[in-house]
Amino acid sequence: MERRNDGCDGGGKIKIGVCVMEKKVWCSPMEQILERLRAFGEFEIIIFGDKIILEDPIESWPLCDCLIAFYSAGYPLEKAEKYAALRRPFLVNELDPQYLLHDRSKVYEHLKLFGVPVPTYAVVRREYPNQELKYFVEQDDFIEIHGKRFCKPFVEKPIDGDDHNIMIYYPSSAGGGMKELFRKVGNRSSEFYPDVRKVRRDGSYIYEEFMPTGGTDVKVYTVGPGYAHAEARKSPVVDGVVMRNSDGKEVRYPVLLTPTEKQIARNICQAFGQAVCGFDLLRCDLGEARSYVCDVNGWSFVKSSHKYYDDAACILRKMFLDDKAPHISSTIPANLPWKVSEPVQPFDAVRNRERGTVGISRQSEELRCVIAVIRHGDRTPKQKVKLKVTEEKLLKLMLKYNGGKTHAEAKLKSALQLQDLLDATRILVPRARSGRESDSDAEIEHAEKLRQVRAVLEELKPSNWVHIPKSNSNGEEEYPIEALMVLKYGGVLTHAGRKQAEELGRYFRNNMYPSEGPGLLRLHSTYRHDLKIYSSDEGRVQMSAAAFAKGLLDLEGELTPILVSLVSKDSSMLDGLQDGSIEIDEAKARLHNIILSSKIANGETMEFPWMVDGAGVPPNAANLLTNLAQLTKEITAQVKLLSDNEDEEAVTDSDSPSYPYDQAKALGKTAIDMDRIASGLPCGSESFLLMFARWKKLERDLYNERKKYDLLHNSHLKLNGLSDLFRVSQSLADGVIPNEYGINAKQKLKIGSKIARRLLGKILIDLHNTRREVAAAGGESNACHDPTIVPSSKRKDRGYYGDESHIHSLMNVLRYCNFDESMDGEESLVCKNALDNLFKTRELDYMSYIVLRMFENTEVSLEDPKRFRIEMTYSRGADISSLQSEHGKDSLLPDDHTMKIMEPERLQEVGSYLTLDKFDKMVRPFAMPAEDFPPAAPSQSLAQDKSDMVPSGAAFVLENAEDSLAFLFVASCRFQTTLSKA
Repeated sequence: MERRNDGCDGGGKIKIGVCVMEKKVWCSPMEQILERLRAFGEFEIIIFGDKIILEDPIESWPLCDCLIAFYSAGYPLEKAEKYAALRRPFLVNELDPQYLLHDRSKVYEHLKLFGVPVPTYAVVRREYPNQELKYFVEQDDFIEIHGKRFCKPFVEKPIDGDDHNIMIYYPSSAGGGMKELFRKVGNRSSEFYPDVRKVRRDGSYIYEEFMPTGGTDVKVYTVGPGYAHAEARKSPVVDGVVMRNSDGKEVRYPVLLTPTEKQIARNICQAFGQAVCGFDLLRCDLGEARSYVCDVNGWSFVKSSHKYYDDAACILRKMFLDDKAPHISSTIPANLPWKVSEPVQPFDAVRNRERGTVGISRQSEELRCVIAVIRHGDRTPKQKVKLKVTEEKLLKLMLKYNGGKTHAEAKLKSALQLQDLLDATRILVPRARSGRESDSDAEIEHAEKLRQVRAVLEELKPSNWVHIPKSNSNGEEEYPIEALMVLKYGGVLTHAGRKQAEELGRYFRNNMYPSEGPGLLRLHSTYRHDLKIYSSDEGRVQMSAAAFAKGLLDLEGELTPILVSLVSKDSSMLDGLQDGSIEIDEAKARLHNIILSSKIANGETMEFPWMVDGAGVPPNAANLLTNLAQLTKEITAQVKLLSDNEDEEAVTDSDSPSYPYDQAKALGKTAIDMDRIASGLPCGSESFLLMFARWKKLERDLYNERKKYDLLHNSHLKLNGLSDLFRVSQSLADGVIPNEYGINAKQKLKIGSKIARRLLGKILIDLHNTRREVAAAGGESNACHDPTIVPSSKRKDRGYYGDESHIHSLMNVLRYCNFDESMDGEESLVCKNALDNLFKTRELDYMSYIVLRMFENTEVSLEDPKRFRIEMTYSRGADISSLQSEHGKDSLLPDDHTMKIMEPERLQEVGSYLTLDKFDKMVRPFAMPAEDFPPAAPSQSLAQDKSDMVPSGAAFVLENAEDSLAFLFVASCRFQTTLSKA
């Protein structure tokens, strides 16, 4: 039969055939668009229906001028192809390329062919389940395919494009486990399985690097090569909870695409011949802004956007008219026929309702930036053992795990690596089998620490090597003959620490932003921001950051997926202790002399008591040290009695030569047992023998660290003198610890600037970037010629998680920067009352934090210095008052062993106005200049070890409720001009 091409030429309507499965026809998006096409009055919509498509021969299918046809489950694509060949209608989506969409490997190849970036990937094909493949190797934390290594976290996708069960495997350093992504079932889109570590072997899969996207997925929808609409949603990799609105639809918000992303959309549309299609876009920050295409979904419509339905109907109308009736103008009518007037609430009224008053004293101000530097949460005690080793087995082990580099250290963390270390260490430290009498204390202590491998970070650092002539050559090679074995264990975030961090995240969500409650929560559920939280490389710090993100963003589930998705590791920015090591050693030496002398100045009556050398050291410090030593011995003796009984059975049974090696016993019980907590039992997790080894070391070293852990988490042991010991050590610590970072204000400033130099530089960079973005957004608003539109600029919230040294160092710079000679008599950034309070409460405990918030006064010009002001607050962290009972009664301890976080305190007088320029002037001399920041360091992130350290990169970017409304308003004004021109 001849092709119909009468259309409007014959005075009739253009016939649009809809040859898709009925479940797709009657879905809301398709109905919305078809209704709009009908409303033009130029088209007749013909629905084929399942019976015709599946049962009738193509010769009897309805005639049409234009055909909408696309694959879904059960669809006879080959049959549709034959119909199109017979009737030759205009095809919105070409049919033959749709076969490619069923094979992810072919999709990736096709995308690369057209210059579309995709993640690094490799393909594993199996002819039958569990087929062994020579080119596929799996180890604890990586796989190799044809020699290409993929380190965890990596993604596993079925090659079958219709199989949506996708797995993500996490590294052991982040807790391990696997997350399964699947089609939404109710309010779930993924599940985490902490014990699954091996990849699937039942079929063929694509493996690709995990791309860190800050917990955001961007869905892009094209209608022709010149139009792309994008929406952001919370990624299922974070907690798997689907955010839904009051209508039950998934919460998504429109986002503007960059020019590069628009070109990607055009290329995909043309590459697959699919005018209407959808694909997943991963926005990654790997040193520079990058976007990767993950999956191409074929025909796909946005599920709930009236503006999008309007645009899609207009563009499809133009396609149909241009092909079938070019003599009819395809210009979009001034008044769309289906448009229904809807009452619109005045924008200012909405903004005023959403604006809260928390922390904002001026109606004209907008919160533009929140920067928080936060210490980690409550942890277990940490210890370190260093041994010089020369055993060949250990030296070979070092070479095995450092890539064979003679001068490089090796870090051993995985179960397999630690198993190797344990086996090798048995040769180095043999245990006597006849009883403990023949073992030295050092041997017992060392062997017990090796058992706690779950919380151990092993390092083998070569310290000496020899040059050996190479065989059959004139050269020589180096070989290590001695290494330093460093065993660190403990320092693990406790259940109390996790709870503290989550609660602090919730506090930030509810109190740090101008909102009446749901605004920030709604905003964060959209994930329409560049979310970054920076952490040091310590496990307790990373887990604190992940728990904080969980509370801040109201997430659910385990911390491992949150950690990998939302936390970026940057040990260089959140380190620096070694940079001030010389000055710190000098301060400690001077502090030692002050403590032992009787010349401790009492500055309590001075106007500025913190100016005295060694301020805060108690006058009776020397006597307190004597008391500390005696009390420590008494506690150690009590713990030894507990450990003797426990160790007797362990020595006679588990260390017997014939006793089979039990990895569970070797690993020990280092994880907090939540069931024990729930039932009211003590949560101390270590063995008494290990506890004795720890206290023996404390007795031997007499390190002045607060004995808080055992007082809080092992109060059930009723150790006599423990409360007395805590009070003594607390008194000493309050004086000693602050003075370790400088014994006077000027030395504190010098040490603080060396430790926090890079962190301060990044803070200044982010503050100024925020100001520049606000100015740029203001220029765009002027270009719109609409003074009622408030420009959208990202609210930045940087979360920097570090150790105690970072908090002390940053605080010392903030309060003493005016003592630098360049300040020329400037007053301190910190007011007198705050300086007094900081001196009187020197403890900056777990979860202590410093917050900088920048506000913009929208009623003054951008050039006015008062356009931006800085507000500084801090919290002392965990409230230890429950531990300071005179008699140490258990009733004063919290039931869950978790100390609450103290409320923030102001560092400035109420009503004061610290401009950004003033803050910059006083902090810049102690900060790393922007030009000195090195380029991005791809090896620093938890997700494939990649990180953003670009000076202009934003960390932990949040937007408040006002910005959400402004963004939506501006976006709706710009869709037709911005998004419809890809």
